[in-house]
Amino acid sequence: MPLLPMLCQALLSGLLSGQPASTPRPNILLIVGDDQAWTDFGFMGHPHIQTPNLDRMARSGRNFPHGYVTSSLCSPSLSALLTGRYPHQTRLTSNEPPLPAGIAPGARYKDPVFLRQVARMQGFLREQPRLPALLQDAGYLTLQTGKWWMGDPKASGFTHAMTHGLAEKGGRHGDAGLEIGRTTLEPIIRFLDEAQAGGKPFFIWYAPMLPHQPHNPPERLLAKYRDKTPSIHLAKYWAMCEWFDESVGQLQSQLEKRGMTNNTLVAHLSDNGWIQDPDKPRFMPDSKQSQYDTGLRTPILLHQPGTLRPARLETPVSSLDLTTTLLLAAGIQPPVSMAGINLLADPVVKNRGPVFGECFQHDAADLERPAASLTYRFMVDGPLKLVVPNPATVQAEKKPGRGLGKELYDLAADPLEEKNLLATRAEDAARLEKKLDAWWKP
Repeated sequence: MPLLPMLCQALLSGLLSGQPASTPRPNILLIVGDDQAWTDFGFMGHPHIQTPNLDRMARSGRNFPHGYVTSSLCSPSLSALLTGRYPHQTRLTSNEPPLPAGIAPGARYKDPVFLRQVARMQGFLREQPRLPALLQDAGYLTLQTGKWWMGDPKASGFTHAMTHGLAEKGGRHGDAGLEIGRTTLEPIIRFLDEAQAGGKPFFIWYAPMLPHQPHNPPERLLAKYRDKTPSIHLAKYWAMCEWFDESVGQLQSQLEKRGMTNNTLVAHLSDNGWIQDPDKPRFMPDSKQSQYDTGLRTPILLHQPGTLRPARLETPVSSLDLTTTLLLAAGIQPPVSMAGINLLADPVVKNRGPVFGECFQHDAADLERPAASLTYRFMVDGPLKLVVPNPATVQAEKKPGRGLGKELYDLAADPLEEKNLLATRAEDAARLEKKLDAWWKP
């Protein structure tokens, strides 16, 4: 390539990443919370839950309070984050493949037909661009910990991994990696020492099963919430949220101890939302797996002292944007198949445009046809949110009429999505549906 185009390309890469071209590549710590609603943080205004470490990140970093995941179920949500692509594009739409006829759910991971389908799903991921693989190719050491659905993490670009990923040996969604945060942080501590000794930049996938069930917080944390609610189930969940935040603080302390704070870009989001049932140890219908913000919305945080100025940006953004942003921060041009924008560039964020997403059945109906498992498509355009159901899959919920037809909400006036405006703002709904269909019409 001639010298002038090469110089222009290098300059453009620096501008796109929001950093000067000469900026050293940052370390990256990606923190993925598990089953936590957008409301359930101190910095998002929860009256009881204490999250002081994430609160500090929100105050001193770039805070996107209107972030969205692409799907309200963990495996498709995490797969989209890994690939920078929507679930319908990758065919990674559900937690599980179809259940073979005559096989009990508890016996599925012993069935050879089911295991072949699991291997097929894992192959879908290896066909995609993957964040850890792109970082490894650029010279990063990469560590997987916590939730992981897609087989051997090292096949997706991790140089180090806690999870073995063998489905027939209990490797459904993280196996040994699920100890991270709950019982130990030692694998991350050892990895930090190795990266520092080798002088290499690193990427850490920290996806602990927190505050995910089982809700068994340490008694010292549960005691703080027992008298704040008559529901022991709520008290346990709130304590789990603080336990997750506590682990974030412990990781921040490890970075500070090694002098890594200023050269580490820390990112945070949740994989999907959760509303705790006050009467039972389970979630409420309008959260996880639902089309509502209590299943889909998550604050997205970016934090790097001395590099990122504090800012609260109200523009709705996507978890796919985070994938693109981390690559650009590392000096890597994202593949054209990725759908995100650069969250470090204010003009780009301001003009982002609508956020899109989709919800699917927990068990796929057909691995090769994403539309067969689709329940809802949604989009957020400014304050307006449109939801369009798939009549072939959507079933009646406990609330009569809710979730059965199209829904339109003004999130600025109605953040809990209690008033469907479809009847009174039909023109807005039609305008948004044209955009939704242009994105994906199954």
